[in-house]
Amino acid sequence: MKFIGITGGIGAGKSTVLSLLKENFNCKVVQADRLAAQLMTPGYDCYDKVIALPWPDSIIDADGQIDRPTMARFLFADNTLLAAVNGIVHPAVEQEVLNQVEYERKQHNIEYFFFEAALLIECGYGKLVDEMWYIYADEEVRRSRLKASRGYDDARIDSTMSSQPSDDIFRASCDRVIDNSGDREATLTELRRIIDEIQIRGE
Repeated sequence: MKFIGITGGIGAGKSTVLSLLKENFNCKVVQADRLAAQLMTPGYDCYDKVIALPWPDSIIDADGQIDRPTMARFLFADNTLLAAVNGIVHPAVEQEVLNQVEYERKQHNIEYFFFEAALLIECGYGKLVDEMWYIYADEEVRRSRLKASRGYDDARIDSTMSSQPSDDIFRASCDRVIDNSGDREATLTELRRIIDEIQIRGE
C-alpha cells in the first residue's frame, strides 16, 4: 500500500480529484479538515485541550459541540490563539493519520491511502508519505471556480492565493503534478496513467 499526500492551492479542484480517486481506484481517502473536525468533538483529547484555551467568550454551542464559526472568528483576530489551536490539532491529526495508515497496511485491503491537506508541505508531510501529489490548475481556471462555487470576489481570491505557497514551491516540494485545469474525464485519464505507471514500475 502506498501512502500518498495530496495538496494544492485553493480552487485547484482537490475535491474533484479525491472523488475520482475514490470512485475509480482501490483506495482510502482522508481529508485533514474533516479529520480535524472529528478530533475536536467531545470525547477526544483535542476537544478538551482546545476548549481549555483562554477564549474571549465560550466557543461551546447548546449541544456541547465547538461552535466552528465562533471559533474561527476568534482565531482570525488572535494569532496567539491560532498558533495554540494549530499546536494542538496538527500533531493530533498527524498521529491519527499515521495510525490509520499502519492499520490499513496490516489489513492488506487497499492499494493506496490518500491524505489531502492544504498544509502538507508546511507541516512536513513530505517526510512521512511515499509520494506527494500537487493538484494544479491554471490561475484563470481557479479564479473562475472560486467565483462560481464560493462567490469569492477578486480581492478575497487575491488575499487567499497570496497566503498560500507559490506554484514553484508546490512543484519543488511534490513528486508528481496532476493538471486539473480541464474536465473530469481529462483528469481521470491523467490519474489512470499515473496509477498504471506506479503499478508497472512496482513502486
